[in-house]
Amino acid sequence: MRTRWARMCSRGRGRLRCWVRDGWCSRRRRAGWWSRVGETGTGRVREGVRAYRMIAGMWIRSTMAYRASFLMTTFGNFSATLLDFVGIMLMFSRVDALGGWSLPEVAFLYGLSGVAFGVADLVIGSMERLGRRVRDGTLDTLLVRPAPVLAQVAADQFGLRRLGRVVQGLLVLTWAVARLDIDWTPLKLLLMPVALVSGCGIFCAVFVAGAAFQFLASDASEVQNAFTYGGTTLLQYPPTVFAKELVRGVTFVLPLAFVNWLPATYVLGRPYPLGLPDWLAFAPPLVAVGCCALAGLAWRAGLRSYRSTGS
Repeated sequence: MRTRWARMCSRGRGRLRCWVRDGWCSRRRRAGWWSRVGETGTGRVREGVRAYRMIAGMWIRSTMAYRASFLMTTFGNFSATLLDFVGIMLMFSRVDALGGWSLPEVAFLYGLSGVAFGVADLVIGSMERLGRRVRDGTLDTLLVRPAPVLAQVAADQFGLRRLGRVVQGLLVLTWAVARLDIDWTPLKLLLMPVALVSGCGIFCAVFVAGAAFQFLASDASEVQNAFTYGGTTLLQYPPTVFAKELVRGVTFVLPLAFVNWLPATYVLGRPYPLGLPDWLAFAPPLVAVGCCALAGLAWRAGLRSYRSTGS
């Protein structure tokens, strides 16, 4: 294998250091792992994805080494989330409608939010444990590694068992679509996958923003859970059962309504309680991008404010 070496050469004005490989001289040093630490932009994102894939793959291989345990924990996760929908079905054993919505329509809301949150929890749910790393000082070990800290924290202890929540949400969504008499149009068909992907992005942004808050308050994991797990529980019910002040809050302040409420009202042909225009049902991608950008800024600010434990 040929090695790289540096030499001095003249090119234009002055003298500059060139990095030579196979006899060729270049102004830019070819990127190695040592130079990517300070890289920004697309290269930084690419490095983060690569680090995330490697760390998550390591945890998946560790999980699959005990397949019986994996199957049991996944089934347990599936069963625990299924009890939420069983509770909704018990409500409808006493009433015909909830806020004017039938059981299949509520199941449609449940499935959209369940799948979006389940994928986000699978991909980036480990962010909620950041406060523990801040308290015990183990976050310092991630700072010295040549990979983005966000990717390392997100992939840490990757829980493949969380697939149970995703599968359960998909089953409920499939059952709801089969029971509902929806007048499908090309726009409605397009909106379904767009809403699921955008909802996942919005929940990922909430996870990252909550983790950033834990840099300031290291015991704030329960505060984060109030907006993640609490948010998906809120979205399982129709907006008509809540006060308009709360509906405005989750529409314009913390835009969780774009996960399923607005897309679902368009697909089902129902009016939104705030009387918003129908085209806002197609705004979830823009909302997801905006939320992710704000969450990224919050993460950078929180990481820069980190001062370790001093131990």
